[in-house]
Amino acid sequence: MASAFAMIMAGGFSEHLSVLTETRAEAAVPFGGKFRIIDFPLSNCVNSGIFNVAVLTQYKPRSLNDHIGIGKPWDLDRAQGGVRLLQPYQGGPYGDWQKGTADAVRRNLDFVMQQDEEHVLILAGDHIYLMDYQPMLREHVQSGADLTVAVRRVNPHETHRFGIVTLGADDRIVDFKEKPRRSRETLASMGIYVFRKDLLIETLQAHDYLDFGKDVVPAMIAQGKLVRAHAFPGYWADVGNVQAYWEANMSLLAEEPALNLYDPDWVVHTRSEDRAPAKFGANAQTGGSLISNGCWVEGTVERSILSPGVRVAEGAIVRDSVVLADTVIEAGAIIDRCVIDKRVVIGAGAHVGDGDDNTANRVMPEVLNTGLTMIGEHSVIPEGMVIGRNVVIHPESSEKTFGKKKKIPSGSDIGVNLR
Repeated sequence: MASAFAMIMAGGFSEHLSVLTETRAEAAVPFGGKFRIIDFPLSNCVNSGIFNVAVLTQYKPRSLNDHIGIGKPWDLDRAQGGVRLLQPYQGGPYGDWQKGTADAVRRNLDFVMQQDEEHVLILAGDHIYLMDYQPMLREHVQSGADLTVAVRRVNPHETHRFGIVTLGADDRIVDFKEKPRRSRETLASMGIYVFRKDLLIETLQAHDYLDFGKDVVPAMIAQGKLVRAHAFPGYWADVGNVQAYWEANMSLLAEEPALNLYDPDWVVHTRSEDRAPAKFGANAQTGGSLISNGCWVEGTVERSILSPGVRVAEGAIVRDSVVLADTVIEAGAIIDRCVIDKRVVIGAGAHVGDGDDNTANRVMPEVLNTGLTMIGEHSVIPEGMVIGRNVVIHPESSEKTFGKKKKIPSGSDIGVNLR
């Protein structure tokens, strides 16, 4: 087994996740009912036999810090190794706000130098996938590579979202373009890198590179370093925008989902809450859905994911939606193609995701244009309110926020952005 420690980049946020990242880091966003996005790289580490893990935080880290704690759910509460949360600090040559993934590691080079392992595994904290890192580490060591990059085929229409690689002989990367407008190549970097520790330290000390994808990888290729690709054939999702997030959640509802959360040999660990079993009323109707512990369903739930503690009252309908923890959907309310954050109250008879008008959101038209409506945490939607599609309701919106309005047209942006 190769000697490596992991550094998970979890300090960023994506404004393309709308209300979900107004109050938390992207890595702390809930996913698949009971999980957080950070659970996937953390679980991959321990399942791969890597028990020395650093999580680099920055943007609104409280939710992430509370979730990880001392790492007990992942068996990372250890005297040797374990999990460490590395946050930005002032003072010293590297103390300042982090300006990119490579810059984040540079500002923690003191930690890197103190580790005994010979290799560093750099991971993105905002991707959904199940991966054994050991085959990649073995390939890296056996090939004598300076850097190994995990890659995966992506849809040709989505290459603009990723770092795209071109391969030469023996899986050597001969070109790397970060988020090209157009590309004939479809092999995308997964944001997973293996470095020799000494080379990583040397590179970050000698250059002011800010980002691994934009700066470090292209520079090492140009310098003639041996940069190789490790192909990953499994499921992988970059959920950095609301459409990708919704689709990744919905994919779990397939009869045989590509992402298998039920594999006893590759458990996704998380900080579970003590909740009673899910309860279904006599008139409840559910189908093709994922219902978490603590939920109480008396209405109808179709093709949806409910996080712990969600209440769906009698006569309410939830369809094609992701509903996060402790949200209450009162009698007669209808929810259609929505992502609803935690502790929201949808008033009786309200209709969220109404009609066929698919006008893009006026503030984020490039992100919200497929009919999804976003409701921020701790919001209250008044009784009888009708809300169209591609609407954003920012966190902590109350009945006062809506005033005398009874209908919110498609594409609207309501409330105060807390970012």
